[in-house]
Amino acid sequence: MVWLFLLVPLAAEVFWVFWPALNSFSLSFTRWNGIGAAEPVGFGNYVDLWNDPVFRTALRNNVIWVIGFGGLSVLGGLILAVLLNRPGRGIGIYRSAIYLPMVFSLAVTGLFWRVMYSPAGLVNTTLAALGLESWERQWLADPDVALYAVLIAAVWRQVGYIMVLYLAGLKGVDPALEEAAAMDGANRRQRFFSIVMPQLKGVNAVVFAVTVIDSLRTFDIVWAMTRGGPYNSTQLLSTYMFEQGFTLVNLGYGSAIAVVIFALAIVFIISYLVRSIRQED
Repeated sequence: MVWLFLLVPLAAEVFWVFWPALNSFSLSFTRWNGIGAAEPVGFGNYVDLWNDPVFRTALRNNVIWVIGFGGLSVLGGLILAVLLNRPGRGIGIYRSAIYLPMVFSLAVTGLFWRVMYSPAGLVNTTLAALGLESWERQWLADPDVALYAVLIAAVWRQVGYIMVLYLAGLKGVDPALEEAAAMDGANRRQRFFSIVMPQLKGVNAVVFAVTVIDSLRTFDIVWAMTRGGPYNSTQLLSTYMFEQGFTLVNLGYGSAIAVVIFALAIVFIISYLVRSIRQED
């Protein structure tokens, strides 16, 4: 009976996830527009990717996105979790308010921030009120800052989720160890990095995996705010894959980009897990 209950969801997973993934991998070696038979091209799509300036821009932007999105989300979420990991009046309201953006879809978040970044939006209005008129600009139309503007919107939504993960981890930290370290003369900073952080290794692994995966599959918020523009300055691998596969109906080329995204995610996650296991040993 146990095997039956395991095999049923496994069969569904194989049919709906692994089989399409394998098909996508095989399509990456073909040229196909969705009509007729696919034309085998070997590694032609991957050679074209290497010579594609838009793909190189998207790859560079993804590196910036992984570092910026991951770093700011994790740092902000950890700081908020530490600050809110204490009893007090209104703490629950603060936690709920910070987590609230996660309730909205990325598309809705993107449209909300698109209005914020408009020429007469809240961002430029606030800068003008502070006497910083020289900082006002067309945030989503400026190739130099558009990617970072979208990145801020994505971090604003993600930081609450990371905060909840770290709050759950902090609840499992043994307070007796902190008290003993305090009695031995350790200050707050020493207690945090020497006592608390080592006990958050499991949470750190989850946060790292979630952040890397979310970084590489980010699509909705970028597409809602800029559609990869202006001049491909906010193009990510996911948006370029969608554009090639479903807008231009170049399914073989789009599948090759999907394989690159999958490979990058696997490399990041496996390398981190191997390093974590070695540290534990």
